[in-house]
This record gives sequence, C-alpha cells and structure tokens, in this order.
Amino acid sequence: MGQSSDQRLGLFVYAFIAHIEIIGINPFVFVPENILERIFTEAGKRKGPIPVHGEINQKPFKQTLVRFKGHWRLYINTSMLKNSPKRIGEKVELCLAFEASDRSIVPHPKFEDALKSSPEAAKVFNELPLSRQKEMIRYISLLKTTESVDRNVKKAIDFLLGKARFIGRDKP
Repeated sequence: MGQSSDQRLGLFVYAFIAHIEIIGINPFVFVPENILERIFTEAGKRKGPIPVHGEINQKPFKQTLVRFKGHWRLYINTSMLKNSPKRIGEKVELCLAFEASDRSIVPHPKFEDALKSSPEAAKVFNELPLSRQKEMIRYISLLKTTESVDRNVKKAIDFLLGKARFIGRDKP
C-alpha cells in the first residue's frame, strides 16, 4: 500500500492496513509514521487536531487525527465501522487524506438570536472552553426540524443559565 492521487478523496491519498486497537473504551488505529509526516506537511502543522477524510474497508469517513499519550491516533467510531468496539484486533484497509476544506459550523440563527436576547447566557457561553462552544453549536446546527431547533435552543439557554442539563452535561 502507498500513496496515490485520487480525485474522490483529495490530492494525495495514503493507503495502509492496520489492526484496530483500543485505549480506554476508544477503538483506534496507528497511522504509519511516513504517512503522518506527509499529512503534517500538507496540513502545515504537527500539533493540534488534524482533519482527515478517507475510507475504511471502502466506506467513506471524516475524522480528526489526534495526539494522545505521545502517539498520533485515528479513532474508529461506530459511524465509521459498525460495532468498532467489538472489533479489536481486526485488520482493516484504510485510505487517508488531509482534509483541507473548512469544517467550521455556523451557529444556527435562532441560537445566535437567543444568545443576543440573554446577555447572561451569552456571557457564560463565551466563557466556556472552545470545544464546549463547538459542541453546542454543532448539536443545534445539525438538528433537522424547526420544532427540535426551538426546543433545544431553549434547553441550551436554560443550561447556560444554570437551570437545566443539556446534551448530557450538568450546569456549566
């Protein structure tokens, strides 16, 4: 396996075979060092999360390479590979490419309006860690119906005001 050019995935695609391992409850694969080096070059960085996309056993995915306990890992979640926690030790075929496109998610307009209407909630939101802010924005922005957006924007504001739980979290 090696490097190829593939228009489906990006300019450079790196193919490799890996065995699924686990750390805690999280299945992952190690990405070969030579492929990591190429992705670092394409990303222009060697620190922080690095967005990638590819295929696992010919099924497309989007994911993020992260460094944890001194090693770069590609975590394998169940949307990428069905029953991944039960597949430890299994050999998988991967194609991996650096994801150069912007993955940022714009806050839903109703959530922005609610924050503007509640300066106290907006203050708490702005003091949350960036990862928590993104989690809330992503959750609300990906909802499909107007009713679920309205219901969850209210829950989010109540959460920020310390009145309720939201997305499985206690008060901030």
